[in-house]
Amino acid sequence: MTSLPRFPRALNPRAQQDSSRPAGLRRIVRAGLCTPFDNRFPSGVTACQSRPVTVSRCELLHRQFELTWSLFEYHLERLEDEDFLWEPGPLCWTVRPDGDGDGRWVADWADAEPDPIPVPTIGWVSWHIGWWWSVAADHAQGRVPRERTEIVWPGDGKAAVAWLRGLREEWLAVLERFTDAELDAVAPFPWQNDPEYTVAHMAGWVNAELMKNVAEIGQLRLLRAASGAGSSTGMGMGMGT
Repeated sequence: MTSLPRFPRALNPRAQQDSSRPAGLRRIVRAGLCTPFDNRFPSGVTACQSRPVTVSRCELLHRQFELTWSLFEYHLERLEDEDFLWEPGPLCWTVRPDGDGDGRWVADWADAEPDPIPVPTIGWVSWHIGWWWSVAADHAQGRVPRERTEIVWPGDGKAAVAWLRGLREEWLAVLERFTDAELDAVAPFPWQNDPEYTVAHMAGWVNAELMKNVAEIGQLRLLRAASGAGSSTGMGMGMGT
């Protein structure tokens, strides 16, 4: 097998710089934890970038959440009203007026998982997020958790987006109030006070569940655009896909 040409050590500037540093420091620089500034500091002294060596659980959970939300916002900004109730196949779960004339929109549901599983619409997924996230926030703030049937869909796409953005603000306030002692407490949700899981696990679950639902909404949005059912503008193939 032909090997790639390599600089002789004497001609490799990086190798010359590395040779002047202790072995441990060379490993740190190569890992990207520190950046060398040999032109500023004598004898190969390096200046570390402002990256924390350790991150608290609260900060890590907050960063994970904000990353997930940034992906969500990418799609929320591009959603059209017609996206929410678009059905990608003959077997779908969606949201619909409850028929009582009171303006309430309810989600399709089955207590036992159907087989085959219906494909959810974006409206249904947005309601699903609002449901589990509202209940998680209830538990985290010591409120009586609402029942599934109490969580209704707002009725249109713009209102649904505003609802979800409001839940984000509420959850950010929850994350900012958590202390290490509170994170170590037994999680009240979604494991119903199982001592094996803590509030930290619950917050991590929120991040994971939100990421999953964000991916579902993003894929449905792209499918509708690709099918020709929606506008071709703002389709976007970027970080959120």
